[in-house]
Amino acid sequence: MSRPGHGPALNPSHLLNHLQAILDSDPHITINPPPAYLLASDELGFIHPSQFAALNEELHSSSEPASLLPAEISKSNSVRDTTSRTFFWHNEHKLGISTIILVPLYNAAKDAFMDAYKRYSMLRGSQVKKEETLDDNSLKSSDSFVDIVETQVMKHSRALVLLSCDFGTAWNSRKLIVSKKLVFPVLMDELRLSALVLSCSPKSERAWSHRRWVIKIMAENFSNLQEIVDRESELVKTLAESSKMNYRAWNHRCWLVSYMSDSQVLLELQCSRDWAAVHVADNSCFHYRARLLLQMIENLRHNNEPGGLPGAKLHQVWKEELDWVGMLIRRYVGREALWLHRRFLSLIWLKHLASEDQSISCHYCCRNSEICDISTFVKAELMLFSSCTIIPDNEFGDYQAQATYSAAYIMWLAKQMPMSFGVELQKSPQYEMLKPLVSDIGKSCLWNSMTTSCTSMW
Repeated sequence: MSRPGHGPALNPSHLLNHLQAILDSDPHITINPPPAYLLASDELGFIHPSQFAALNEELHSSSEPASLLPAEISKSNSVRDTTSRTFFWHNEHKLGISTIILVPLYNAAKDAFMDAYKRYSMLRGSQVKKEETLDDNSLKSSDSFVDIVETQVMKHSRALVLLSCDFGTAWNSRKLIVSKKLVFPVLMDELRLSALVLSCSPKSERAWSHRRWVIKIMAENFSNLQEIVDRESELVKTLAESSKMNYRAWNHRCWLVSYMSDSQVLLELQCSRDWAAVHVADNSCFHYRARLLLQMIENLRHNNEPGGLPGAKLHQVWKEELDWVGMLIRRYVGREALWLHRRFLSLIWLKHLASEDQSISCHYCCRNSEICDISTFVKAELMLFSSCTIIPDNEFGDYQAQATYSAAYIMWLAKQMPMSFGVELQKSPQYEMLKPLVSDIGKSCLWNSMTTSCTSMW
């Protein structure tokens, strides 16, 4: 039967062949101009049929050709021409696929992949058994046939993961074949393919996992991954801006930190600051910055090379981060992510920077610096708490939330430092301000626990 308005009914295998022909003929769909495999967010998309008329009209008004397919494909027959105009939009290295064909196209891609993968699995099993009995010429012939089937698996799995981004068997089959070769260009192709998948499915766990696998293989077999790491970070930044609360992307970025050099860690701290300052409710970026600071400490522990990151740099970066977060807390009232990040910074100070307290380990103390002085730190945190407990208008919940978060932070800090902060808190005027705030949120048990700990230190 014919579908009204769409010409003759098409065989799903024809649709799959057409899609694969487009991907083969225009490699720039999966790679931008140098120097990156970093993709714009609109490289691949699924388009409603009603949008094709407007896209084709815009295409005809431009000087660019409508298709980059080879002449023998684009001129083969009228069915192919109809397919190109009606179901696929391809121009300027952008590919759009009509939503009306997604189901038959997916089924065709899955059937083709499963058939090729089944043949490949059978060949691998039989090849292992025959290696001991076949001569060299027979082995070469067998290897050549396996290579052909591997090419089919890679071809059909590419189309399948574009249509179904979390099809685990397709991703795993690619890992199986790629791991046999470990050639740098092939690994780069895998990064390009996963980036294309992420351009339309930025929260695909399988695609992110595949990228981590590829980068880990690169790290084990090749040197100089710094450029790859830089581009990965840019990719996450682009996807984070186009896809809000993308925890998988930020988790991938945190994973990358272990592959960064000292200079890259410092650069990432600097570059991610502006983004974090305008996304103060997104805890993912602050978690990333915490991961960068922890990597700085890890590098200090193991870096014995001359010119490595000095301990004084950690003090400077920590102080700048603490002051910056304090500024954001005062500017953006009632944002819990900011208070959680400040709690992390205080924990870094307690474990690695604080001095004059026998109960606290001090790995990188600078005893002549105010940064490491406990009394200075205590006074600064009490001043911040005092400024955040002012509630000018009860009609707005942000100020109440700010006071609540500040009270929770101070109680946590007193529990961490009962001998210094807790005792100093009890002597300060802020102590009386704390109890009603705790009672209002039903946390009296925390108050009792804190006072018990502090009293036992007297």
